[in-house]
Amino acid sequence: MKRREFLAGSAASLIASVIDGKSSVFAKENGTQRNESPQAPSAAGRRQIAMLVYPGFAALDLVGPHQFVAGLMEADVHLVWKNKDAIATGPGNLSILPTATFEECPPDLDLLFVPGGLEGTIAVMRDEKVLSFLSERGARAKYVTSVCTGSLVLGAAGLLRGYRATSHWAFKDLLPLVDAIPAPGRVVEDRNRITGAGVTSGIDFGLTVSARMSGAEAAEMLQLLNEYDPDPPFDAGTPAKAGPQTTSQLRNLLAAGIANTRAAAMAAGKRLRSS
Repeated sequence: MKRREFLAGSAASLIASVIDGKSSVFAKENGTQRNESPQAPSAAGRRQIAMLVYPGFAALDLVGPHQFVAGLMEADVHLVWKNKDAIATGPGNLSILPTATFEECPPDLDLLFVPGGLEGTIAVMRDEKVLSFLSERGARAKYVTSVCTGSLVLGAAGLLRGYRATSHWAFKDLLPLVDAIPAPGRVVEDRNRITGAGVTSGIDFGLTVSARMSGAEAAEMLQLLNEYDPDPPFDAGTPAKAGPQTTSQLRNLLAAGIANTRAAAMAAGKRLRSS
């Protein structure tokens, strides 16, 4: 066996042992504390995770979280779309292959996830088939989640009504249009809803979800395995840090996309309130 294969296998086995419950966390049940592995797979089978993919979504919104949830042992990760044709993400046309259609997606999910984007996101916010799929699966899922403007898609499907949530900073103020409550934070949790802010927050989101489903020690091992130790060359990742000039310039560049997204969110909200 090659050294690289041995190391990869050893790391996977170590993480598996943690996730499978050899390391435990405290949970309260019936007023007492006991050791328990959180969100362990049911005796009937493996965890089922569905991640929506669609033309024009932002690839990094998906790839960051996927790296971590795919590292959860005893989990099947389904990349779900209407068909299994290659999907061009945006920008850059990186191709992603769906692994399951809406009809093939398991009905009972441990986690439902939606990535964001811009024009592609606007399109799915208006797509009744997509929204119906999300609404039906989301009503049954243990966790309903998103990164970036994926939260607006969840909102359009009626899955964030009355929930605290976040989104990309430039679109976050649109959340009330779909009856969600904007909240501060790179990752926002409200009951079984977990939403990440813009794009790269998907890595923090992935670690948060890993901790919820498999415990903090498992998430820490996944962080170490992926050497996630951010030390960016610039410190301009939020409007407050970037300053008003840079923020204003970027808002101007995004103005048309923000306006189109606002229109889609307003239409979605109107449809939700009339249903």
